[in-house]
Parts: sequence; structure tokens; C-alpha cells
Amino acid sequence: MSDSSLAELLRSRGLRLTAQRQLILEAVSELGHATPEQVHNAVKEVAAGVNITTIYRTLELLERLGLVTHTHLSHGSPTYHAAGANEHVHLVCRQCGAVDEIDPEVVAPLAGRLADERGFQADIGHMAIFGICGDCRNGDIS
Repeated sequence: MSDSSLAELLRSRGLRLTAQRQLILEAVSELGHATPEQVHNAVKEVAAGVNITTIYRTLELLERLGLVTHTHLSHGSPTYHAAGANEHVHLVCRQCGAVDEIDPEVVAPLAGRLADERGFQADIGHMAIFGICGDCRNGDIS
């Protein structure tokens, strides 16, 4: 999203584009999948005065605006990524911690079955499947 588009979106909601908001959105986009702490570390390299509370508040705001989304890939902090990125399901290795992505169509039959049998609408964009990756299963990770 361009600076002017972001500024217009924020203005339409009665907010203004601050340097901190811009830096945080850029960090999320550049990092791909990042926890608030990782975003904070990236932003601190450019603007040392930005505190972790500002990071959390801004990520929540950016998510309400539909600019970022989050998922829980571990028991810790949520992981954020740009909302403009292709929707995907996360595959998280419990052994090495690697995160891979698959197309949501892979789990669409499961989502359809849950809807049909339980009336449950799965939010595939927030889905994470935990297991052991192929490298760990094959002993390729040292």
C-alpha cells in the first residue's frame, strides 16, 4: 500500500498517518511473518524511541483497518503478516519451528465438511496446522 493510500484510509477513519504507523506496517510487510517483538526489533533499528506498547496498539489498529492479519503459530505472541499477501494456511513444525505455507484450497474440503455437518464456518486465513516437517521426519535437520 502506498503512503498516500494509507494516509487516505487513516484519514477516512479520523486518524492520521504517523511515522510510527508507517514504519510498523513496513516492518510487517518486509518480515513476512513476525511477532510484535520481531516488529519492534526491526522498527527500533530505524526509530529507537518506539516502545513495544506502541507496536501492539498499532498492530491492533492496522488489523482493524484490514491492513494486517494475525495467526497463532505457537503459545507465545501472535504472528502478523500483511493482509494483502495471498491467504494461506500455516504449517508449523513442532520440532524445528519452521513455518511453511499452503494454499487454503488444500483444507477447503475440511472447511466444507465442518460447515455441512456442524454449521461451523472455519476461518482458514487464521489456520495453523502443527506437526513435524518432512526434513525433521527424515532427519535432515541437525
